Amino acid sequence: MSAYRGRLAPTPTGPLHAGHAATFRLAHDRARAAGGHLVLRIEDIDPQRCRPEFAAACLEDLRWLGLTWDDGPVFQSERRAGFLALWELLRDGGWIYPSPHSRRDLERAPLAPHEDEPLFPPEWRQPPAPAAEWPSPAGTNWRFRVPDGEAITFTDERCGRVERVAGRDFGDFVVWRRDDVPAYELAVVADDVAMGITEIVRGEDLLTSTARQLLLYRALGATPPAFYHAPLVRDAAGRRLAKRDAARSLRALREAGVRPDEI
Repeated sequence: MSAYRGRLAPTPTGPLHAGHAATFRLAHDRARAAGGHLVLRIEDIDPQRCRPEFAAACLEDLRWLGLTWDDGPVFQSERRAGFLALWELLRDGGWIYPSPHSRRDLERAPLAPHEDEPLFPPEWRQPPAPAAEWPSPAGTNWRFRVPDGEAITFTDERCGRVERVAGRDFGDFVVWRRDDVPAYELAVVADDVAMGITEIVRGEDLLTSTARQLLLYRALGATPPAFYHAPLVRDAAGRRLAKRDAARSLRALREAGVRPDEI
């Protein structure tokens, strides 16, 4: 049997659109072509933005598209214990530190503009936190200290060789938020390791995020999966589709009589 393990990982913060359909179809088909195993994981870790009705709609839309999975749905919101265990490992290893600075602080700082978010200033770094002083991550942001100047490289199954330089293309990044919610980077790495995922299929807008996550894999001593970053679906003006554009949602297209094969 194939050792391939893939995943579908929608985030229920709004309706799925044709871009999601393209990426999830690709992930589904690559898993099936490999004779592999596919996990459906609902990434509902953010209680402020994720809503149960969007999660239910995700399931309905994926089934309507004809996609199938072998495990799940697994809900990230029910997996907090695993995320805390990973936070403790990073804390005890000195990889992360408590940071009083927020995204708003970064936006207000006199920093050069950046495609993702302003780079976190190295002078804002704090020392690693002794475990005895921080038995819980709640109450402050926690950031991963990146190795400034190191080139993080990987070979993408579609894009080829990808390189991002720590401290230039991205800075110290949040792994746990002050409102006591694990950040995306930590949550997906924790789950992909726990679920034995061997290939991640997602949009090419997450190439820099992959570089960050590779640092987490290294800190944990875990083997990273393969990556396939799919092209983004864009509108006639070249803008990538977004959940806020409800008129292009799968639900709206279904109601207009569009068939799954037409999507």
